[in-house]
Amino acid sequence: MFGRDEKVSQLRLTAVQYVLPGIFLVLAFGLWRLQVARSGYYSTLAEQNRIKQVPILAPRGKILDREGRIIVDNYPSFSVLLLRDQNRDLQADADKIAAGLHIPPDELRARLKRMAAVPGYQPLFLKDDITPDELAFIESHKEEFPELAIITVHRRLYPKNGFMAHIIGYVGQVSEDMLTQPQWELYNPGDIVGMSGVEQYYNDILMGKNGSRQVLVNSRGKEVGTLSDVAAVPGRQLKLTIDLDLQIAAEEALEGRPGAIVAMDPRNGEILAMVSRPAFDPNEFAVRITRDEWNQLVTDPGKPLLNKAIQAQLAPGSVFKVIMATAGLQEGIAQNLVITCGGGKTFYGRFFKCWIAGHGSHGTVGISKAIYQSCDSYFYTLAEKLGISRIAKYATMLGLGQKTGIDLPQEVSGVMPSEEWKIKNFKQKWYAGETISVGIGQGAVATTPIQLARAVGAVTSDGVLVRPHVAFPDQFPPGFKQVANYTDKTNIGLDQENWMTITDALAAVVSPIGTAPSARLPGIDFAGKTGSAQTISNQLKAKMGSSEKSKYKDNGWFVGVTPRRNPEIVVAVLLEEGEHGYFAARATAQVIKAYVEKQRTRQTQVAKAGSPSGSKQAEVAAVWHEGDAKTPDKMQAGRFTVSADGKTKPVTAAPGVSEADKAIRPADLETTESHVEMAHPETEPPAESRPTPPATNPELQAPPAAKKPGKPTITPATTVVPGRQP
Repeated sequence: MFGRDEKVSQLRLTAVQYVLPGIFLVLAFGLWRLQVARSGYYSTLAEQNRIKQVPILAPRGKILDREGRIIVDNYPSFSVLLLRDQNRDLQADADKIAAGLHIPPDELRARLKRMAAVPGYQPLFLKDDITPDELAFIESHKEEFPELAIITVHRRLYPKNGFMAHIIGYVGQVSEDMLTQPQWELYNPGDIVGMSGVEQYYNDILMGKNGSRQVLVNSRGKEVGTLSDVAAVPGRQLKLTIDLDLQIAAEEALEGRPGAIVAMDPRNGEILAMVSRPAFDPNEFAVRITRDEWNQLVTDPGKPLLNKAIQAQLAPGSVFKVIMATAGLQEGIAQNLVITCGGGKTFYGRFFKCWIAGHGSHGTVGISKAIYQSCDSYFYTLAEKLGISRIAKYATMLGLGQKTGIDLPQEVSGVMPSEEWKIKNFKQKWYAGETISVGIGQGAVATTPIQLARAVGAVTSDGVLVRPHVAFPDQFPPGFKQVANYTDKTNIGLDQENWMTITDALAAVVSPIGTAPSARLPGIDFAGKTGSAQTISNQLKAKMGSSEKSKYKDNGWFVGVTPRRNPEIVVAVLLEEGEHGYFAARATAQVIKAYVEKQRTRQTQVAKAGSPSGSKQAEVAAVWHEGDAKTPDKMQAGRFTVSADGKTKPVTAAPGVSEADKAIRPADLETTESHVEMAHPETEPPAESRPTPPATNPELQAPPAAKKPGKPTITPATTVVPGRQP
């Protein structure tokens, strides 16, 4: 028994016979799959272990004025990227990287966590515009942190002091949160895109196409060679219709006061200048604005981010009387309408004051005198005879209560009340008494400066309405989706005699018998309409104390043209809390002066050059009118323009964007603004009692030297949808 060998069961032998070959088959299949079937995949992974891909960011296109002068340029800076395609535990390095780059560690960890769902080939922008010590930290820790990369970024260099800020807009980075919104879904985190102004509207033109660089790295992450370079394609330049000389003159005319100025060529809709104040400094957005700085901007009562030229919806006041006069004459009512103004008139059992009440009366008033003396009593009467339907008809024909279609984002439509409008919005009927206030541009009427410029430009251009635009459409590729047909014009068909009556009366506004005699420009056929508009009702103001009333001063308006018929330029000025239209008229005159001076100078230069048509062109540019003295006065409106004597240095770029300024970091730029108080009625007081015009703003005189970092001083202003006048 002890010598008998134990036998292995047949079952076990069978199992071994099948299991061992099965194991070898599995191993063989795994080896085949690894080396044959998926060799390409694993080869790619291995390649990624030794190849690092670094993006090359494309610079945005420059923004130029109509003469090719630089408004917005770029300057080089350094940004830090975190390359997430490296086989490293990024969370483990987070604390050291955050310390070296002066980033809160918790913030960096949170950003890494949010980026976990984003493909690893997309880098994370850690910090922009790094300091020399942060650059030294990265260079000295290349081997320890191979996932860090430094790239050159072309940052935006904007003009100083908020110059043209609302037209230009600003840029910003596409954040992880923005990627969840439809308009940003085609972008990548860190892409620089336009956030407002033409930077946003024409982002597809200005934004270039990024390139990339593939470099070889060793096992320690050190670069040892370059495999390939795909060059970045810079964005295209954008040429605006803005004239820098006129823009500077408009900035000077506003003098930092809250309000807006729009200058437009009513023949084709080209915007020649646009100002809105208070403004913001776009340079603060060129790198990365802090949350505190952003909150300061959005909570500021002056609304510095609001482009008041296209977004301030305010009662137009007496400027609306141009539309009223057009409606009254076209309907055959105003030609024979003559009233007696005794400081106001009674309608529907209620007395409506004329602005002259307390100072006298207008006496017997016809349509021409009603325009140049801005008689409220006359337009109350005209409004009653026209009715709200006919008033709304002509106002709508002239573009009020609707967007102009300008190529800037976030334009508002304003309000032109009508019976249908009130039923739709308030479910109430329109009362005849409400029409009276509408007749002088009060009540529910709310317009923007760009709308008034377009409307008055159309009336003085024999009823031809154009579409405003800030960029020349012929510079874009065919089919560019954001460019409309700006050559389209609408003709409302003004009667010739009515047109002559209105334009002659508008010219009298700046004469000794008008409401703005001090705005008259000798030798220039200058015409326009003053206006002042309440921001709250008289009933509400009557309940307030004197200190409270001072917070709700009337807004001052003026829209002017030159020449009076078929003008070359129309300028609309809004002075918030400006109280009187004649203050706005003086600001308008400054811009008109700058325009005419430049045209005269150009034609003089052409004539001197021996052009056969030089003398004829010079005569046209002078915009003389019969009866005016033909002695050119020396214009002082724009200190940056080429003066008649040829001694003033011409503008070569926007303030702060010259070659010398490209080395200045935006953090070194400082914005300052001034506020000038103004006094009260729509027409002017005697010359001896007029306040002295404010001094010229020295901030715009020349590009100032770099200053220490500082926050903008923002002057509060109020944009109010007006209350009803009693």
